[in-house]
Amino acid sequence: MRGALLGLAAVTAVCAGCTSGSSPAPHNNPAPASVSPMTGISSGCAGGGSEVEEATASPDHVYAAWIGCGGIGFAASADSGRHFGSPSTVPGSAGHSWDPAITTAPDGTVYVSYMHADGPVGAKSTVMYPSVAVSADNGASFTAHPVRPPAPGNWGDRDFIAAGPGGQLYLTWDYGPSAAEVKLLCSKSGSCAYSAGDFNIVLQTSADGGKTWSPIRQVEPGFPLGGGYSGPLVLDRQGRLDVLYAGHPTSKSTLAVSPGYEYFTSSAGGTHWPGSPRRLAPDSGSLSLREWWIDGDISADAAGNLYATWDTQTGTADIGWLSYSANGGGAWSAPIRVTPDTGTAPHITESAGGPAGVAYVAWQTSAPAAGYTIYLRPFSITKGWLSPAITVSTARGNPAIWPGDTFGITKLPGNGTRISLTWGSAVPPSKLSEIYASVVTLST
Repeated sequence: MRGALLGLAAVTAVCAGCTSGSSPAPHNNPAPASVSPMTGISSGCAGGGSEVEEATASPDHVYAAWIGCGGIGFAASADSGRHFGSPSTVPGSAGHSWDPAITTAPDGTVYVSYMHADGPVGAKSTVMYPSVAVSADNGASFTAHPVRPPAPGNWGDRDFIAAGPGGQLYLTWDYGPSAAEVKLLCSKSGSCAYSAGDFNIVLQTSADGGKTWSPIRQVEPGFPLGGGYSGPLVLDRQGRLDVLYAGHPTSKSTLAVSPGYEYFTSSAGGTHWPGSPRRLAPDSGSLSLREWWIDGDISADAAGNLYATWDTQTGTADIGWLSYSANGGGAWSAPIRVTPDTGTAPHITESAGGPAGVAYVAWQTSAPAAGYTIYLRPFSITKGWLSPAITVSTARGNPAIWPGDTFGITKLPGNGTRISLTWGSAVPPSKLSEIYASVVTLST
């Protein structure tokens, strides 16, 4: 059951002074932290690893999925992330697969979703679609189920997945009717963004653990030119879906996309979505066209408070932001600055919900030119930042080598405050990105 909800006035009062250019002063009693050593979890697979996501299940399981192992790599830990077993390839993912997501159901079932193309991208006969691999034995074995779109020749990209009880699944992904319309902007040290195309955030649901799926439903308005790039989601105990997506205005005549913003939308069950999503923090800056990483993440704490994170690119500054809602997304706090530096390096910003009123905010960046590093900082709705930034990855990754568009972050089950993080990084002298893991233990 969701916790007590605050009205708009209460939300504004809680964040008094949190303007788009400032962040709350650290709490007077910083929370000491211990960080476990970096553990490599992908080295058993040839070819490196990148773009990891993770999930947990009681009592002590941590699961990670990433691009690697000849498709989508997977590894499991049975001791709260201290040690991981040998990595394996998720069945059905061999070949051209990318963008993994992972979640666990209340009964402990593990679901790994990923994108797959069954031929050359852009060909009229090629189908780009998500697939969902299901494990009922803690990742020891999987059965894969494809989630195919209505016609070949389509565009498909970044999926996210959430699981409810009884085999209920919710899957968002980026769908375009025509892959031939998509024009890419690729980075030498990253992945690709877009200059034009027919992009839309869509949802499909399953009531039988992924065996069968509903037709595509549009999440954002404007189909087939909604301009949505990625739609991370959270599911509450009443079956409400909350989605944060990056929306880019799209020209109806040329299909050219323009710099965009983060939008929030919500649905009871996912069948119907509002026609006017809420745009978050339009005055804090926009999302550039050349932003190759996954911008935007959403999480919920134990009381149902929502936390949105993203980063903007305005002028010469790339800045990570946090905003929260204490009334189910009806009102959001002013944006709170997360990242301290002001360079143009990416700041991939994500969060994990904690106890009522608390979130754990992390970011991966190559600023200030020292190499890719993961940082973590706990945040309280009532107290602001609870400690200075904690450096998680003690070895920095080569900024010229792509680490992936995402990293993994979850709060571990049980008593105490333990945060599991997984990330991609090309730690010298390696010429390849690999997946690493650490656990941060906070005293509060």
